[in-house]
Amino acid sequence: MRIRIEPITEQNQKDVLELEAACGQEGFVESVEECLEEAGQWRQWRPVGLYDGDQAVGFAMYGYLVGRLWFDRLLIDQRFQGRGYGREAVAMLLERIHREYPGKKQIYLSVVEGNDQAAKLYRDFGFAFNGERDTKGEYMMVKNQE
Repeated sequence: MRIRIEPITEQNQKDVLELEAACGQEGFVESVEECLEEAGQWRQWRPVGLYDGDQAVGFAMYGYLVGRLWFDRLLIDQRFQGRGYGREAVAMLLERIHREYPGKKQIYLSVVEGNDQAAKLYRDFGFAFNGERDTKGEYMMVKNQE
């Protein structure tokens, strides 16, 4: 499996707007629609679709905002969870972030309380809780870039 990352455009926006969290995960990440609205207001965000061939399997958003580099959102559609897409997406997105922001030493993200599966995945990639909470009360994690 090798996913590809595509910036969101008018041509592929419909693909990612159809992506949904699995039942019980709805509060773990904002909807793609909410993310795209936020990206429209803050041009620093980089919303991207995650594709396996021509099939959109996920969505992510990252960017440099408020003095920090954020790996802000990751959603793997409910139909494609449990197949390794999340792990592959994190690895590829971290590579991309490192290339696009080479001078930044740390990458931040936040995790909703109870989203233990995501927290474990991020820990596997070197993120650690730093004791902070974001503006929505989510627990923040940070990773030092090599």
